[in-house]
Amino acid sequence: MKNIGELMKKAQQVQSQINILQAKMEKQEFTGEAANGAVRVVLTGKGEAVRVHLDASVVDPQDTETLEDLILVAINDAKTKSEETQITEMEKIQASLGLPPDFKMPF
Repeated sequence: MKNIGELMKKAQQVQSQINILQAKMEKQEFTGEAANGAVRVVLTGKGEAVRVHLDASVVDPQDTETLEDLILVAINDAKTKSEETQITEMEKIQASLGLPPDFKMPF
């Protein structure tokens, strides 16, 4: 039964590390860009929008559709950066606990 005890201990360590990571991610900000930085959106790790920057060069009252598309691109870019950071940090947690990189945690 020693293996089950060790497994439970590792599971608790993983859960503790995940809780720390989630708290860290909630405070971290991720900037997404479009049109070479003319449109920038900042999201938290929770996905909440914090700031939007629009360069005057992309604001055309006659073409709001393009601006809308650029904002969506910037939002998705920030979201992707957040997700990639979370994956990288999870891999670090797994490695620090001796778990294989492809190990899928059920929680």
